[in-house]
Amino acid sequence: MASTSQRKLGRRQVRDLEIEIGFLEALLRRDPEQVEVLQILGDDYSDAGRYADGLRVDQQLVGLRPTDCNIRFNYACSLALTGTLDRACEELERAFDLGYRDVRWLKEDPDLAALRKHPAFRRIRERIRTLESEATGSVAGAEAGTPID
Repeated sequence: MASTSQRKLGRRQVRDLEIEIGFLEALLRRDPEQVEVLQILGDDYSDAGRYADGLRVDQQLVGLRPTDCNIRFNYACSLALTGTLDRACEELERAFDLGYRDVRWLKEDPDLAALRKHPAFRRIRERIRTLESEATGSVAGAEAGTPID
């Protein structure tokens, strides 16, 4: 999830974001299963700090595309932003199982900041180490210079 929720938006940015949200919501009233529109709307909700709305959209996306690893990753981000950290770790593991491999972004994504401090994230760290080890054939991994937590 490419959220700007960690930085303060200016008045104009907030207004533009709210206009875009209104437009996307109108599109979805016509066709509530437009995956691309739902993805943009979920990102916009997160950017606007409307995490519960973003979670609702990501739940809908998981229903439409349950085997899409990126949708599962975004769902984990929404769960983390709403404080459902154990469930967020489960969804990250599911995203890995489905093929998610953007370890660098997982380590940096601000939406997962609270999750990285949670005890359940140890399982994710182990998965990351295993993936990096498999990718490089060594314990150090390709991202050895990037801290996991």
